[in-house]
Amino acid sequence: MNILPLSSYSHTFPNPLYANDEGLLAYGGDLHPNRIMKAYMSGIFPWYNKEDPILWWSPNPRFVLFLEDFKISKSLKKRIHSNIYEVKFNHNFKQIMQECSKIPRAGQKGTWIHQDVIEAYCKLYEIGYAHSFEAYYQGELIGGGYGLSVGNMFCGESMFAHKTDASKVALYHLVQHLKKQGFLLIDCQIPTPHLGSLGAKEISRKEFLTLVKNALENPKEFKTFK
Repeated sequence: MNILPLSSYSHTFPNPLYANDEGLLAYGGDLHPNRIMKAYMSGIFPWYNKEDPILWWSPNPRFVLFLEDFKISKSLKKRIHSNIYEVKFNHNFKQIMQECSKIPRAGQKGTWIHQDVIEAYCKLYEIGYAHSFEAYYQGELIGGGYGLSVGNMFCGESMFAHKTDASKVALYHLVQHLKKQGFLLIDCQIPTPHLGSLGAKEISRKEFLTLVKNALENPKEFKTFK
């Protein structure tokens, strides 16, 4: 399947079912908020190295975490109940992204969360689409992650932890928060052992695109409370 270039004048995307075996669908375009949101609403996301053109992906299979399937180990449950970490939402979005960009990733050279990506997602945060979940220890940010709300789905992007289980505790509280607001799942994009141990699983791209369509028909609000 040919990988198609995107127009600079339109925010439309090719059918995600046309992506190649690795999930690559298109290249080019820009990181305008409208284009990014159109991508996520179509089951597509950007992922690319700084020296590359913007690459747009729709992998098959897709890795998702249905909120009802979230697994809590005995050790994680103990950590959660200890209350040693304070969890907040949307307090330090940019710093969360910056910390995520510093975490070494197996098989990756450098980070895909470079300055252009940080600026683009910060704009999405400012207009209410992007959100962060944050763990603190004695007032210091030590873990968490960020993503976007799309209908009744949360599209997870990246997480980091500087202390044991910090990102898992933050994710646990995110799952509970999303449940209360009526969300159904977290899109984890591609498989990782870490998220698999927490209950995420692979589904077909076709099934995922149906979930995206249903999510858009049942929009929920990512509310935060002071």
